[in-house]
Amino acid sequence: MAHNAPGVDFRTRLQEWIPKLVLSPSLAAMLVFVYGFIAFTIYLSFTDSNMLPVYDLVGFENYAKLWNLSAWWVAVVNLMIFASLYITICTAIGLTLAILLDQKIRGEGMLRPIYLYPMALSFIVTGTAWKWIMDPGIGIENSMHLWGWTSFQFNWIKDRDMAIYTVVIAAVWQTSGFVMAIFLAGLRGIDNEILKAAQIDGASNFSLYRRIVIPLLRPAFLSAFVILAHLAVKSYDLIIALTGGGPGRATELPATFMYSYTFTRNSMGIGAASAVISGHLALGWLTAPDRQMWATFGLAAIFTAEGWVASVAGYRNRRMTAGWRYLAAAMLYAVPGAL
Repeated sequence: MAHNAPGVDFRTRLQEWIPKLVLSPSLAAMLVFVYGFIAFTIYLSFTDSNMLPVYDLVGFENYAKLWNLSAWWVAVVNLMIFASLYITICTAIGLTLAILLDQKIRGEGMLRPIYLYPMALSFIVTGTAWKWIMDPGIGIENSMHLWGWTSFQFNWIKDRDMAIYTVVIAAVWQTSGFVMAIFLAGLRGIDNEILKAAQIDGASNFSLYRRIVIPLLRPAFLSAFVILAHLAVKSYDLIIALTGGGPGRATELPATFMYSYTFTRNSMGIGAASAVISGHLALGWLTAPDRQMWATFGLAAIFTAEGWVASVAGYRNRRMTAGWRYLAAAMLYAVPGAL
């Protein structure tokens, strides 16, 4: 037995090391191609890079320039409109569909794949399809005219004031089924004994859902919010396929702004700064469920408010020194996390 001990020990160590050896190439690739390029983007945001990367540091100058660009403010406002409507409508539709399917209706096994099917498509396919549907020349408006309803108009995709809502429609169509699946899983996880006890006590169906079911779905709401917020922040391919950011800049989002300034306008430093802020926004929403993070974000909000006021006043009066501009931009960088 003593003679076999070294062999057994080697075999045990090999079993311990095989998983690590198998995972190490993926881990190394992730560290280099994900976190390495994130760090490189952050570094570029502090440089005077234009068409190609340069490594001369200019401090927070790119952030100061970024927040003074009207195009960036348009992208930020569009993101707020898109994200708020997208998250709210997807959550409402997903919850409604989940409650209906939870009633053990006939054909549930057929309806679930139908609702989930849009999520299997890429955003490029979704954007292209909805572009055809909403195009006044070949889409819904043209079909209504051919059927005799000549006064019908649906030209939102060509209207600067309404174009952002066409993006909301396409995004909601693709994602609401996935949100339904999240809520349906949460509903199926609720103990039936709790519901039966409430019904015995005389609770109506409305009170049952309002006072018991909905509060118990808090983890599902949280999961849906994080996923939808993440998809909203990184929306790029849907915008490009559906509207191309137009008409004009009517549907410009931070992701499309970053691409255009980095690769089209040859302002790599400003593009990198917008990418860092977008990443910070996504990180702020992803870490929002952690209550310990809210204290940090609250302090950031206080200092950010002061920096924002100083920044706006300085830019309007044109008396702000370069150092104060950099400090104001640094404080503004905390806005996404504070929100």
